Amino acid sequence: MKIVSRNEELLRDGLSHIPQSSSRTSLSSCNKLIRFEDISAAAFKIQCSVQKTPCMYSRLSKQYGMDIYLKKEFLQYTGSVKERGVIYLLTSLPQDQQRKGVIVASDSNFSMAVAYHASELRIPVFVIMSTSTSPARVKMCREYGAMVISYGTTAKDSQTHARRLAQENGYLYLEEEDSAVYLSGLGTVGLEVYEQVPKLDAVIFPAGGHCGLLAGSAAALKHLNPHISVIGVESESFPVLQQSLKAGHPIEDQACSNHHFYGDVSGLCFGSNSLQLTGKLVDKVVAVREEDILISMLRLLEYERATVDAEGAIGLAALVAGKLPELKGKRVAVVLCSGNLELHLLQQCIARALTLDNRVCRFSLVLSDCPADISKLLEVLAREEVRVLDIKQERTFVTSELFTVEVTCTVETRDKIHTAQLRNALLERYPTAAWTER
Repeated sequence: MKIVSRNEELLRDGLSHIPQSSSRTSLSSCNKLIRFEDISAAAFKIQCSVQKTPCMYSRLSKQYGMDIYLKKEFLQYTGSVKERGVIYLLTSLPQDQQRKGVIVASDSNFSMAVAYHASELRIPVFVIMSTSTSPARVKMCREYGAMVISYGTTAKDSQTHARRLAQENGYLYLEEEDSAVYLSGLGTVGLEVYEQVPKLDAVIFPAGGHCGLLAGSAAALKHLNPHISVIGVESESFPVLQQSLKAGHPIEDQACSNHHFYGDVSGLCFGSNSLQLTGKLVDKVVAVREEDILISMLRLLEYERATVDAEGAIGLAALVAGKLPELKGKRVAVVLCSGNLELHLLQQCIARALTLDNRVCRFSLVLSDCPADISKLLEVLAREEVRVLDIKQERTFVTSELFTVEVTCTVETRDKIHTAQLRNALLERYPTAAWTER
């Protein structure tokens, strides 16, 4: 049955007469109308290959004054929503191309999804990674079933090598882009959220340069209910999408970070299709600070036992930062799209988030160099019910009077109020105590 709606007209307007970048050597990003039927067809075709992830009511709702539902896309097999677009893209390839194989060149979530699903479909898959790629990523990609080749010191070197191999051997070089097929696969998230949460007021997605999830899902949601607000969130450090929307075309020369913390949030704006869809269908795009993302990761870990990366946490960060006050009292879904954060980086992020949340603090004070004074300090800390994480004593480089020691303590508190109580108690007994400001 053909479904025609005003939203399809918007999509048609947004996707007509868009010049395509000639630098893309993979699948052609045709200007085909992305219709609701395309997204529905994608949902039917991929239903046995990807998880229908839960969209669950969150305990964070009371804290932020709205009904929050978390769409847990990080529970996909490779930890990323990108699987939806990838599996639909791979199954849409001609059979002769499936026999020849595909090749990708990055350590991104897109490449990991290609590695896994191509292997599952028995499509030969090659992944070219630079020598600077973390060993954990290389190992995981090989375990998914891909042939991993380390080449070059930069991502550009790997991409050049992958294109050459593709040309010489007949492989299809895949690069994440905004073809109609890929966007339709990603748009199935919007279908599921609408089905899982009745009476939705708003849905929040990660944005940034790779805004295919935002664009594809907006197409589905706006067709089903034009009154649902669709909101994108990106980093203040890399407002790629906002700048591209303002310019009216993808920003190609944006200075972006390659830091693994940000992932695709800091990527270049990769396609006119996604940009035009976003401009037509997305109600609002906001930017958040790195500090808000870190605290969002902490909240999700504590309240939901959800370990996500920056891309996964950035949607909730808009609520943490108070960027969307109009959603108070509303029913809101937040898409947690990715959970691929390396362990060493996860430790740094949580430690930093605890400090930003005023739950880990440090202070220094000078005591007489005798065990009794140290013991009394520990009694004060025990009485205030704080957890001592570290305590150091400095005797050699103390500039105060002789036979004194400078004591530096790092402690953990329950919250900001508890930290203030501890500070008042210490200053009352030790007026010269100095706090290390974050």
